[in-house]
Amino acid sequence: MEDSEEHRFSSVEEETRYWKELAMKYKQCAANTQEELCEFQEGSREYEAELETQLQQTESRNRDLLSENNRLRMELESVKEKFEMKHSEWYRQISTLEDDLAQTKAIKDQLQKYIRELEQANDDLERAKRAAIMSLEDFEQRLNQAIERNAFLESELDEKENLLESVQRLKDEARDLRQELAVQQKQEKPKTPMRTSLETERTDTAVQASLSLPSTPSVHRAPNINIPTPATFRRGFEDSYCATPLTPAARISALNIMGDLLRKVGALESKLASCRNFVYDQSPDRATVSMYMNRDVLETRMSPHQPLCDTGLVKRLEFGTRPSNIPGPMSHPSQSVVKMLL
Repeated sequence: MEDSEEHRFSSVEEETRYWKELAMKYKQCAANTQEELCEFQEGSREYEAELETQLQQTESRNRDLLSENNRLRMELESVKEKFEMKHSEWYRQISTLEDDLAQTKAIKDQLQKYIRELEQANDDLERAKRAAIMSLEDFEQRLNQAIERNAFLESELDEKENLLESVQRLKDEARDLRQELAVQQKQEKPKTPMRTSLETERTDTAVQASLSLPSTPSVHRAPNINIPTPATFRRGFEDSYCATPLTPAARISALNIMGDLLRKVGALESKLASCRNFVYDQSPDRATVSMYMNRDVLETRMSPHQPLCDTGLVKRLEFGTRPSNIPGPMSHPSQSVVKMLL
Protein backbone atom coordinates (compact mmCIF):
# COMPACT_ATOMS: atom_id res chain seq x y z
CA MET A 1 0.00 0.00 0.00
CA GLU A 2 2.80 2.21 0.76
CA ASP A 3 4.29 1.39 -2.62
CA SER A 4 1.01 2.05 -4.22
CA GLU A 5 0.72 5.23 -2.37
CA GLU A 6 4.24 6.13 -3.23
CA HIS A 7 3.81 5.17 -6.86
CA ARG A 8 1.19 7.01 -8.52
CA PHE A 9 -0.24 5.14 -11.40
CA SER A 10 -1.42 6.92 -14.33
CA SER A 11 -3.60 4.12 -15.48
CA VAL A 12 -5.02 0.81 -14.37
CA GLU A 13 -2.91 -1.15 -16.76
CA GLU A 14 0.18 0.34 -15.40
CA GLU A 15 -0.95 -0.52 -11.95
CA THR A 16 -1.80 -4.12 -13.02
CA ARG A 17 1.52 -4.55 -14.69
CA TYR A 18 3.19 -3.24 -11.65
CA TRP A 19 1.40 -5.64 -9.44
CA LYS A 20 2.06 -8.52 -11.77
CA GLU A 21 5.68 -7.78 -11.88
CA LEU A 22 5.73 -7.50 -8.12
CA ALA A 23 3.87 -10.82 -7.77
CA MET A 24 6.31 -12.51 -10.15
CA LYS A 25 9.14 -11.10 -8.20
CA TYR A 26 7.79 -12.39 -4.91
CA LYS A 27 6.97 -15.70 -6.49
CA GLN A 28 10.46 -16.02 -7.81
CA CYS A 29 11.78 -15.09 -4.41
CA ALA A 30 9.56 -17.70 -2.73
CA ALA A 31 10.73 -20.34 -5.21
CA ASN A 32 14.30 -19.51 -4.53
CA THR A 33 13.65 -19.58 -0.81
CA GLN A 34 11.85 -22.92 -1.16
CA GLU A 35 14.72 -24.28 -3.13
CA GLU A 36 17.19 -23.00 -0.58
CA LEU A 37 15.03 -24.56 2.15
CA CYS A 38 15.08 -27.88 0.39
CA GLU A 39 18.81 -27.64 -0.07
CA PHE A 40 19.19 -26.65 3.55
CA GLN A 41 17.01 -29.51 4.71
CA GLU A 42 18.92 -31.93 2.54
CA GLY A 43 22.22 -30.55 3.82
CA SER A 44 20.87 -30.66 7.37
CA ARG A 45 19.89 -34.28 6.93
CA GLU A 46 23.27 -35.12 5.49
CA TYR A 47 24.98 -33.21 8.23
CA GLU A 48 22.76 -34.85 10.82
CA ALA A 49 23.52 -38.25 9.41
CA GLU A 50 27.18 -37.42 9.43
CA LEU A 51 26.91 -36.12 12.98
CA GLU A 52 25.09 -39.26 14.00
CA THR A 53 27.80 -41.29 12.37
CA GLN A 54 30.45 -39.27 14.12
CA LEU A 55 28.46 -39.55 17.36
CA GLN A 56 28.29 -43.28 17.01
CA GLN A 57 31.95 -43.39 16.24
CA THR A 58 32.68 -41.09 19.18
CA GLU A 59 30.48 -43.16 21.47
CA SER A 60 32.11 -46.36 20.34
CA ARG A 61 35.49 -44.76 20.75
CA ASN A 62 34.41 -43.44 24.13
CA ARG A 63 33.31 -46.93 25.12
CA ASP A 64 36.62 -48.26 23.91
CA LEU A 65 38.46 -45.58 25.84
CA LEU A 66 36.40 -46.30 28.93
CA SER A 67 37.12 -49.98 28.66
CA GLU A 68 40.77 -49.15 28.04
CA ASN A 69 40.65 -46.79 30.98
CA ASN A 70 39.15 -49.48 33.17
CA ARG A 71 41.71 -51.96 31.95
CA LEU A 72 44.49 -49.48 32.60
CA ARG A 73 43.06 -48.76 36.03
CA MET A 74 43.04 -52.45 36.78
CA GLU A 75 46.56 -52.76 35.48
CA LEU A 76 47.53 -49.75 37.54
CA GLU A 77 46.04 -51.35 40.62
CA SER A 78 47.82 -54.60 39.91
CA VAL A 79 51.04 -52.71 39.24
CA LYS A 80 50.58 -50.79 42.48
CA GLU A 81 50.01 -54.04 44.32
CA LYS A 82 53.06 -55.57 42.69
CA PHE A 83 55.06 -52.44 43.46
CA GLU A 84 53.97 -52.56 47.08
CA MET A 85 54.89 -56.21 47.24
CA LYS A 86 58.22 -55.59 45.56
CA HIS A 87 58.82 -52.55 47.73
CA SER A 88 58.16 -54.53 50.91
CA GLU A 89 60.30 -57.38 49.60
CA TRP A 90 63.10 -55.02 48.65
CA TYR A 91 62.82 -53.35 52.03
CA ARG A 92 63.17 -56.72 53.72
CA GLN A 93 66.10 -57.57 51.48
CA ILE A 94 67.73 -54.21 52.18
CA SER A 95 67.20 -54.71 55.91
CA THR A 96 68.70 -58.19 55.66
CA LEU A 97 71.64 -56.89 53.63
CA GLU A 98 72.17 -54.09 56.14
CA ASP A 99 72.20 -56.65 58.96
CA ASP A 100 74.61 -58.81 56.97
CA LEU A 101 76.77 -55.76 56.31
CA ALA A 102 76.81 -54.88 60.01
CA GLN A 103 77.72 -58.46 60.89
CA THR A 104 80.40 -58.49 58.19
CA LYS A 105 81.83 -55.23 59.52
CA ALA A 106 81.83 -56.64 63.05
CA ILE A 107 83.54 -59.82 61.82
CA LYS A 108 86.02 -57.71 59.89
CA ASP A 109 86.80 -55.65 62.99
CA GLN A 110 87.21 -58.84 65.02
CA LEU A 111 89.47 -60.32 62.35
CA GLN A 112 91.55 -57.15 62.22
CA LYS A 113 91.84 -57.20 66.01
CA TYR A 114 92.74 -60.89 65.87
CA ILE A 115 95.32 -60.17 63.16
CA ARG A 116 96.85 -57.44 65.32
CA GLU A 117 96.93 -59.82 68.28
CA LEU A 118 98.53 -62.48 66.08
CA GLU A 119 101.12 -59.97 64.88
CA GLN A 120 101.87 -58.97 68.46
CA ALA A 121 102.08 -62.63 69.47
CA ASN A 122 104.32 -63.27 66.46
CA ASP A 123 106.59 -60.40 67.50
CA ASP A 124 106.67 -61.75 71.05
CA LEU A 125 107.47 -65.23 69.74
CA GLU A 126 110.21 -63.83 67.51
CA ARG A 127 111.69 -61.97 70.46
CA ALA A 128 111.40 -65.10 72.58
CA LYS A 129 112.99 -67.09 69.73
CA ARG A 130 115.89 -64.65 69.51
CA ALA A 131 116.27 -64.74 73.29
CA ALA A 132 116.13 -68.56 73.23
CA ILE A 133 118.71 -68.66 70.43
CA MET A 134 120.97 -66.33 72.39
CA SER A 135 120.44 -68.37 75.54
CA LEU A 136 121.12 -71.56 73.58
CA GLU A 137 124.30 -70.10 72.13
CA ASP A 138 125.36 -68.95 75.59
CA PHE A 139 124.51 -72.38 76.99
CA GLU A 140 126.44 -74.09 74.19
CA GLN A 141 129.40 -71.80 74.82
CA ARG A 142 129.29 -72.51 78.54
CA LEU A 143 128.82 -76.21 77.80
CA ASN A 144 131.87 -76.19 75.53
CA GLN A 145 133.82 -74.34 78.20
CA ALA A 146 132.65 -76.85 80.80
CA ILE A 147 133.61 -79.74 78.51
CA GLU A 148 137.04 -78.21 77.94
CA ARG A 149 137.42 -77.59 81.67
CA ASN A 150 136.33 -81.16 82.43
CA ALA A 151 138.78 -82.51 79.88
CA PHE A 152 141.54 -80.34 81.33
CA LEU A 153 140.65 -81.39 84.87
CA GLU A 154 140.49 -85.05 83.84
CA SER A 155 143.95 -84.77 82.32
CA GLU A 156 145.16 -83.04 85.48
CA LEU A 157 143.46 -85.73 87.56
CA ASP A 158 145.22 -88.46 85.58
CA GLU A 159 148.53 -86.68 86.05
CA LYS A 160 147.83 -86.31 89.77
CA GLU A 161 146.91 -89.98 90.04
CA ASN A 162 150.16 -90.87 88.33
CA LEU A 163 152.01 -88.55 90.69
CA LEU A 164 150.25 -90.06 93.69
CA GLU A 165 151.16 -93.53 92.48
CA SER A 166 154.76 -92.36 92.12
CA VAL A 167 154.60 -90.85 95.61
CA GLN A 168 153.21 -94.07 97.03
CA ARG A 169 155.88 -96.07 95.24
CA LEU A 170 158.56 -93.74 96.52
CA LYS A 171 157.07 -94.03 99.98
CA ASP A 172 157.27 -97.82 99.78
CA GLU A 173 160.85 -97.63 98.53
CA ALA A 174 161.70 -95.24 101.34
CA ARG A 175 160.18 -97.64 103.86
CA ASP A 176 162.20 -100.48 102.36
CA LEU A 177 165.33 -98.37 102.49
CA ARG A 178 164.65 -97.46 106.11
CA GLN A 179 164.20 -101.11 106.97
CA GLU A 180 167.37 -101.99 105.09
CA LEU A 181 169.19 -99.20 106.86
CA ALA A 182 167.89 -100.40 110.22
CA VAL A 183 169.05 -103.94 109.44
CA GLN A 184 172.47 -102.68 108.42
CA GLN A 185 172.67 -100.57 111.56
CA LYS A 186 171.86 -103.62 113.68
CA GLN A 187 174.39 -105.79 111.86
CA GLU A 188 177.22 -103.28 111.91
CA LYS A 189 178.81 -102.30 115.15
CA PRO A 190 179.91 -98.75 115.61
CA LYS A 191 183.69 -98.80 115.15
CA THR A 192 184.30 -95.32 116.33
CA PRO A 193 182.59 -93.06 118.82
CA MET A 194 180.46 -90.16 117.78
CA ARG A 195 181.60 -88.11 114.81
CA THR A 196 183.22 -84.84 115.42
CA SER A 197 180.96 -81.86 115.85
CA LEU A 198 182.18 -80.38 112.56
CA GLU A 199 181.02 -83.32 110.43
CA THR A 200 177.72 -83.51 112.32
CA GLU A 201 177.02 -79.84 111.79
CA ARG A 202 177.92 -80.19 108.10
CA THR A 203 175.51 -83.08 107.64
CA ASP A 204 172.72 -81.32 109.52
CA THR A 205 173.33 -78.18 107.49
CA ALA A 206 173.00 -80.16 104.24
CA VAL A 207 169.75 -81.77 105.36
CA GLN A 208 168.27 -78.50 106.62
CA ALA A 209 169.27 -76.75 103.38
CA SER A 210 167.35 -79.37 101.44
CA LEU A 211 164.32 -78.76 103.63
CA SER A 212 164.49 -74.96 103.54
CA LEU A 213 163.72 -74.52 99.83
CA PRO A 214 161.04 -71.90 99.04
CA SER A 215 157.56 -73.37 98.77
CA THR A 216 153.97 -72.29 98.79
CA PRO A 217 151.71 -72.60 101.86
CA SER A 218 150.62 -76.17 102.24
CA VAL A 219 148.19 -78.07 104.40
CA HIS A 220 149.55 -79.43 107.73
CA ARG A 221 148.47 -82.86 108.85
CA ALA A 222 149.16 -85.20 111.73
CA PRO A 223 152.22 -87.48 111.58
CA ASN A 224 150.31 -90.77 111.59
CA ILE A 225 147.79 -89.93 108.82
CA ASN A 226 148.41 -91.95 105.66
CA ILE A 227 148.41 -90.52 102.15
CA PRO A 228 145.06 -91.31 100.45
CA THR A 229 144.88 -93.78 97.62
CA PRO A 230 144.19 -92.64 94.02
CA ALA A 231 140.55 -93.75 94.27
CA THR A 232 140.05 -91.75 97.48
CA PHE A 233 141.83 -88.81 95.93
CA ARG A 234 139.59 -89.00 92.83
CA ARG A 235 136.44 -89.21 94.97
CA GLY A 236 137.50 -86.25 97.12
CA PHE A 237 138.41 -84.28 94.01
CA GLU A 238 135.04 -85.00 92.38
CA ASP A 239 133.23 -83.99 95.59
CA SER A 240 135.19 -80.78 95.82
CA TYR A 241 134.62 -80.03 92.13
CA CYS A 242 130.87 -80.62 92.42
CA ALA A 243 130.69 -78.49 95.57
CA THR A 244 132.73 -75.51 94.35
CA PRO A 245 133.93 -75.31 90.72
CA LEU A 246 137.60 -74.40 90.36
CA THR A 247 138.48 -71.08 88.88
CA PRO A 248 141.49 -70.69 86.53
CA ALA A 249 143.41 -68.93 89.31
CA ALA A 250 142.72 -71.83 91.70
CA ARG A 251 143.84 -74.37 89.11
CA ILE A 252 147.05 -72.46 88.44
CA SER A 253 147.62 -72.18 92.19
CA ALA A 254 147.09 -75.93 92.61
CA LEU A 255 149.52 -76.68 89.78
CA ASN A 256 152.09 -74.32 91.27
CA ILE A 257 151.69 -75.97 94.67
CA MET A 258 152.14 -79.42 93.16
CA GLY A 259 155.19 -78.25 91.21
CA ASP A 260 156.77 -76.74 94.32
CA LEU A 261 156.05 -79.88 96.31
CA LEU A 262 157.57 -82.07 93.63
CA ARG A 263 160.67 -79.84 93.44
CA LYS A 264 161.01 -80.08 97.21
CA VAL A 265 160.64 -83.86 96.99
CA GLY A 266 163.36 -84.03 94.34
CA ALA A 267 165.70 -81.77 96.34
CA LEU A 268 165.09 -83.74 99.54
CA GLU A 269 165.70 -87.03 97.76
CA SER A 270 168.89 -85.77 96.17
CA LYS A 271 170.14 -84.56 99.54
CA LEU A 272 169.18 -87.87 101.14
CA ALA A 273 170.99 -89.80 98.41
CA SER A 274 174.08 -87.62 98.80
CA CYS A 275 174.00 -88.11 102.55
CA ARG A 276 173.62 -91.85 102.08
CA ASN A 277 176.58 -91.94 99.71
CA PHE A 278 178.53 -89.87 102.17
CA VAL A 279 177.69 -92.32 104.96
CA TYR A 280 178.77 -95.31 102.90
CA ASP A 281 181.91 -93.50 101.81
CA GLN A 282 182.81 -92.78 105.43
CA SER A 283 182.80 -96.44 106.49
CA PRO A 284 184.23 -96.00 110.01
CA ASP A 285 181.64 -93.38 110.83
CA ARG A 286 178.83 -94.84 108.68
CA ALA A 287 176.72 -96.14 111.54
CA THR A 288 176.87 -92.91 113.49
CA VAL A 289 176.10 -90.72 110.49
CA SER A 290 173.31 -93.07 109.44
CA MET A 291 171.81 -92.78 112.89
CA TYR A 292 171.89 -88.99 112.78
CA MET A 293 170.59 -88.96 109.21
CA ASN A 294 167.73 -91.29 110.04
CA ARG A 295 166.80 -89.27 113.11
CA ASP A 296 166.88 -85.92 111.27
CA VAL A 297 164.93 -87.21 108.31
CA LEU A 298 162.29 -88.82 110.52
CA GLU A 299 161.95 -85.65 112.56
CA THR A 300 161.59 -83.68 109.37
CA ARG A 301 158.92 -86.06 108.03
CA MET A 302 157.00 -86.24 111.27
CA SER A 303 157.02 -82.49 111.81
CA PRO A 304 153.49 -81.03 111.43
CA HIS A 305 154.99 -77.88 109.92
CA GLN A 306 156.28 -79.63 106.80
CA PRO A 307 154.23 -80.32 103.62
CA LEU A 308 152.46 -83.63 103.23
CA CYS A 309 154.27 -84.75 100.10
CA ASP A 310 157.73 -84.39 101.81
CA THR A 311 157.18 -87.54 103.90
CA GLY A 312 158.44 -90.89 102.75
CA LEU A 313 159.95 -89.83 99.41
CA VAL A 314 163.46 -91.13 98.85
CA LYS A 315 163.65 -91.88 95.18
CA ARG A 316 165.36 -89.40 92.88
CA LEU A 317 163.05 -87.72 90.31
CA GLU A 318 163.95 -85.44 87.49
CA PHE A 319 161.83 -82.25 87.50
CA GLY A 320 162.35 -79.13 85.46
CA THR A 321 161.99 -75.58 86.64
CA ARG A 322 158.66 -73.82 86.54
CA PRO A 323 157.94 -71.94 83.30
CA SER A 324 158.15 -68.19 83.55
CA ASN A 325 154.68 -67.66 82.04
CA ILE A 326 152.95 -69.47 84.94
CA PRO A 327 152.26 -67.05 87.81
CA GLY A 328 153.37 -67.80 91.33
CA PRO A 329 151.21 -69.52 93.91
CA MET A 330 148.47 -67.65 95.69
CA SER A 331 148.96 -66.69 99.34
CA HIS A 332 145.59 -68.19 100.36
CA PRO A 333 144.64 -71.30 98.33
CA SER A 334 140.95 -72.02 97.98
CA GLN A 335 139.08 -74.76 99.78
CA SER A 336 138.97 -76.92 96.65
CA VAL A 337 142.78 -76.81 96.34
CA VAL A 338 143.09 -77.85 99.98
CA LYS A 339 140.74 -80.76 99.33
CA MET A 340 142.80 -81.84 96.32
CA LEU A 341 145.98 -81.73 98.37
CA LEU A 342 144.31 -83.79 101.09
